[in-house]
Amino acid sequence: MAAAEPGAAPGGGGCSPVGGGSVPVLFCFSVFARPSSVPHGAGYELLIQKFLSLYGDQIDMHRKFVVQLFAEEWSQYIDLPKGFLVNERCKVRLVPLQIQITTLGNLTPSSTVFFCCDMQERFRPAIKYFGDIISVGQRLLQGARLLGIPVIVTEQYPKGLGSTVQEIDLTGAKLVLPKTKFSMVLPEVEAALAEIPGVRSIVLFGVETHVCIQQTALELIGRGLEVHIVADATSSRSMMDRMFALERLARTGIIVTTSEAILLQLVADKEHPKFKEIQNLIKASAPESGLLSKV
Repeated sequence: MAAAEPGAAPGGGGCSPVGGGSVPVLFCFSVFARPSSVPHGAGYELLIQKFLSLYGDQIDMHRKFVVQLFAEEWSQYIDLPKGFLVNERCKVRLVPLQIQITTLGNLTPSSTVFFCCDMQERFRPAIKYFGDIISVGQRLLQGARLLGIPVIVTEQYPKGLGSTVQEIDLTGAKLVLPKTKFSMVLPEVEAALAEIPGVRSIVLFGVETHVCIQQTALELIGRGLEVHIVADATSSRSMMDRMFALERLARTGIIVTTSEAILLQLVADKEHPKFKEIQNLIKASAPESGLLSKV
């Protein structure tokens, strides 16, 4: 593992060890947290070794990481100070540098791709609020065309379940692909993403939230991409399935948001040359279906 060097952040430890013995430390990585201990006076290298012993089967050895320390004075994590030595109970975490921490949640057209998942005719009578998510999905695809954002579309077993509904205009889509796998992350999709330079964020919507959307989102973040799920363009047959899927995904760091928030974040400024056209898209209120009250 190519671990990043600890930064010279203010606060935290760094005192010389006094005496011997071991010190309890909580080691956090991703969604995991495991209590353990290290020798009194352990430094950066020993912390890295302990992380590897605890999480070695989950750490990508080819990625870069930074070790951070929870600082009580700031009530948040800070980069491990230079010369830090463990001399009291503390909490540390290993953070993968897959994206710049300062850009988390930001969207720019040049680094974003839209994924439209299985918005097909056969699902119309079964999916709750299907007409509403079709309307919002079409608004998103219009926005993508205005902003030059690539769109990837999948259709689940179209031979049996039909094609994408006619209301959704797929003009200009980079890829429209049939599939049998629930996740949209197919070899053809990965190849298409590889052709787009600088992709960082995926805006994902469609059906079903707890199946294809969930499995797609989890595979994408596993590949280091940031995922934004559009809550008002995503549904299931069961609102309970939808609700628990969105809650689970949010806990993994996936961003659950709305179509208007997405479109306005992408233009970012009233002076953007496409702002007026995007504004016209969102002037019509989102459907008052009660869908968002079930997030």
